[in-house]
Amino acid sequence: MSLSFWIKLKILWVITDVQKIYYPVLATFGVPVNMIAIMILVRGKCGLSKCVTYYLVAMAAADLLVIIFDLILRQIPITYRDEFLFLLYIHLCNIHAVILYAATDCSVWFTVMFTFDRFVAICCQKLRNKHCTKKTACAILGTVTVMSCLKNIFWYFMYYNKYWLSNSPWFCRVPPNVSSSIVWTIIELMHYIITPFVPFILILLLNALTVRNIISANRARRRVLGHTPGASASDAEMLSRRKSMIMLFIISGNFIVLWVVFIADSILKRFDYLGYPVPLPTFVREIGFMLQLLSCCTNTFIYAVTQRKFREELKNGIMFPITK
Repeated sequence: MSLSFWIKLKILWVITDVQKIYYPVLATFGVPVNMIAIMILVRGKCGLSKCVTYYLVAMAAADLLVIIFDLILRQIPITYRDEFLFLLYIHLCNIHAVILYAATDCSVWFTVMFTFDRFVAICCQKLRNKHCTKKTACAILGTVTVMSCLKNIFWYFMYYNKYWLSNSPWFCRVPPNVSSSIVWTIIELMHYIITPFVPFILILLLNALTVRNIISANRARRRVLGHTPGASASDAEMLSRRKSMIMLFIISGNFIVLWVVFIADSILKRFDYLGYPVPLPTFVREIGFMLQLLSCCTNTFIYAVTQRKFREELKNGIMFPITK
């Protein structure tokens, strides 16, 4: 065997050892931080609009479900497979798969919808009053949830109902006649195109359009203020726009950075179906899983960094047992 093969194998062994610590630690932090974010946001004292609050609560709830059904009930049993062999005899895997993939779709598409909402709020002044409302937010979030569930219901019929403790995207046993069929190939390709490839492209596009609009608007506003006697150097509208932009870019940037490895691996591996195989080391997929799951645990910290009132609510919550 070649030297490069042994190097890749050793890297994979190291990553596997790291996962035995990384996944339990991530679960230990991921569940409480998302629950804390939900509780703080639901109180409605962070100075955010109802519309934004609904999106952030939905994103935190979806992330929490991904942590439970993907990290705790999938990746940790795979990592500690010797201790979780009982899973092989549990007839729940196809149900688990439907919930897991629906939750993942919701987590990703809620981020897209939030990005679009902020794009409208910042760049489309005429549409903002009609679109950026709690009623519209509820309708969009409900529609995305229903569509995600319907999109993934077919996994129930594509899998055996027993687990297969192998660290691959498909953790349930697949009947041989299904895995070799053209139907499976099409469904698998469409699954990865719809989530997360299309959301990835949409977020990049919406952010690019938002940046271009903000730069143009700020230049025009500076020219107007520059010819207005007594105009304040710290314009309130520009300050508000800047705060919205910072939170939007950090949240969407976090998604892009932490999902890019998983997306690249998922798309390149599917080139095999087209007759253009792109060999990738197995450890790339493992790193993709690790970063993807990390993205479900970071939004609370983003809110704390970008939102002063969120930090105050978080501090009050921490100090309450002490000052009581």
